[in-house]
Amino acid sequence: MSKTNLSATVKALRREYGLTQEELAMKSGVGLCFVRSLEQGKASLRMDKVNQLLDMFNYELTATKRL
Repeated sequence: MSKTNLSATVKALRREYGLTQEELAMKSGVGLCFVRSLEQGKASLRMDKVNQLLDMFNYELTATKRL
């Protein structure tokens, strides 16, 4: 999943669940700045924190071999 797809997916899931960025941060246990950075597609995000947030929606980010 590219960072653009990841950003769009997180934003869409957050909206689908009716959460604000603040609520998502609180419920997933990550900081508000992290949620904002993720949704903006910032390149320097920690994979463990991304997965901590994605766990709210029963998703995970994994490394896969390029084809």
